[in-house]
Amino acid sequence: MIDYEKEGELHLVTMNDGPNTICPEWQTRMLGILDTVERDCGKGTSLVLIGVEKFFCNGLNLEKLMTLPPEDMALFGQRMAEIHRRFLILPCPTVAAVNGHAFAGGAFMALSCDYRIMREDRGWFCVSEVDVGVPIPQPMMGILQGKLPANTARDALLTGKRYTADEAIAAGIADGKASGEELLEQAKALATQLATKEPGIFKTLKRTWFGPMANALVAEAG
Repeated sequence: MIDYEKEGELHLVTMNDGPNTICPEWQTRMLGILDTVERDCGKGTSLVLIGVEKFFCNGLNLEKLMTLPPEDMALFGQRMAEIHRRFLILPCPTVAAVNGHAFAGGAFMALSCDYRIMREDRGWFCVSEVDVGVPIPQPMMGILQGKLPANTARDALLTGKRYTADEAIAAGIADGKASGEELLEQAKALATQLATKEPGIFKTLKRTWFGPMANALVAEAG
């Protein structure tokens, strides 16, 4: 479902379950990986998040979620908020290598990383909730507002626009693009470059900038 490996000082997290939709089992695995990463976030460490084939992450697994009783659905919401909170303030640099489609919850996973590099010839970034009829909680709106230019956040939210790599770069969503063959290496190179910063101040600056956004997520979910 999600593979984890350590390459030198780089944490590589690979979502590898087809469309990589988010379900309770996905959350449990991701939270376990974050536990491992947070225990090993010293000088020189960084993280790259990537999918496989045509999908980065295709959002929530609505088919599974519709079968959950109310108490489990509430727990799902709490865990999702915790995953985004921890990505937002992770003490090491994080880069999303958007290898394919990043829709809805997948788009928010990419946004919770510090930087995003998209595959240049495949995949859309799309906040698709307006088209599938799913509301977005206010704290999640905070991620859009905190990570994207105002006009981009508005258009992504209200139109459900599907951004190619070039369009995402122009709109301030993505920080670069690469071929399918070069995407992971470029993401690793960026993460490794960022990891040369002094880890203590890097952690402090991330918590100062993204801390209110992260705390709002868990306050709402709790």
